[in-house]
Amino acid sequence: MMTQFLSLDVADLKQQNAYWTAKEISQQPESWCNTAAIVENHRTEIKNFLAPILALKKLQIVLTGAGTSAYVGEALVPHLTAKTDLDVRAISTTDIVSNPLGYLQKTTPTLLVSYARSGNSPESVAAVDLADEVLDQCYHLVITCNEQGELAKRANNQENSFCLLMPKETLDESFAMTSSFSSMLISTLCIFTPDVNQLAHLATQTEQLIETQLQSIKAFADSDMERLVILGAGSLLGYAKEAALKCLELTNGDLISYFETPLGFRHGPKTIINDKTAVLLMSSSDKYSSLYDTDLYNELVNDQQCSAVKKLTVDSELVELDDVWQGLYYIVYCQIFAFFKSISLGLTPDNPCPTGEVNRVVKGVTIYPLTSR
Repeated sequence: MMTQFLSLDVADLKQQNAYWTAKEISQQPESWCNTAAIVENHRTEIKNFLAPILALKKLQIVLTGAGTSAYVGEALVPHLTAKTDLDVRAISTTDIVSNPLGYLQKTTPTLLVSYARSGNSPESVAAVDLADEVLDQCYHLVITCNEQGELAKRANNQENSFCLLMPKETLDESFAMTSSFSSMLISTLCIFTPDVNQLAHLATQTEQLIETQLQSIKAFADSDMERLVILGAGSLLGYAKEAALKCLELTNGDLISYFETPLGFRHGPKTIINDKTAVLLMSSSDKYSSLYDTDLYNELVNDQQCSAVKKLTVDSELVELDDVWQGLYYIVYCQIFAFFKSISLGLTPDNPCPTGEVNRVVKGVTIYPLTSR
């Protein structure tokens, strides 16, 4: 039995209401391998479900979720677009629910891939219902961590649906989604663009990150900053969005976080920089894209206006990681940073907002029938 997570004793973590967050961040390399094994064990069933759907002419694949779950799709779309001939787009459930006819095309065959930790959020369920209502041909691939959730239960009882359950440990107990996010993303990669070498290298590099970089990440989190900018392009933009959200959630909004692409940052958003602003640049493994990363990094360093500028990279001597795989390493770095920043601010990472303005599963959303428009 583990006595420490993120270099902190379990007893101390429990006292600080930080145990689940630390455990769920730390378990990710193992959970990714467990996720890959689940996909492989269900490979035939998944193929039998997807093959006739993927053969449909003009099929559109919509990756959907809310908050962190939406960013799963946003990180995946650039990769799937580059590596497959699929028509894939990411549309959040919150967008679908608020404006279904603006995103769902009635006569276009659609595979809705729903990501959800609990599968019980109002928008997650409503997006599935609206898709079935609006579309002539609709199919559902539900990727969730909760076999008792509403999405899983519905998928198991409908012919046009398939539910893939993530490893049990990824049903995060913490307020913030960590291993649930990364495992749902890994599962999609294993379905559509499996790569055992990249997965194995990613897991090894991330384990080394957790073993060797905790003190430097903690020192960075303890530094004097009021704003954090996270930059990434392509798949890394989805990860930057998730990293910014993680920092907001775990610091209860005390650390203002912002995301952009390296090129987009100059077009106005750069005004956020002052001497209390730190910048994290998620560098691309693509030689062309990385040219723009390097230009902006050098510019920010030469400007000497930020409190810190860090360029994240992964050791790729043995296996070169695509950005979508590399981004998982980056997101673990950012999760650890947000965890330590939360503690440095005197907050409780497992529940950084105990007064209840935000909740682990969103509450208070009224779902209106489409006929009310």
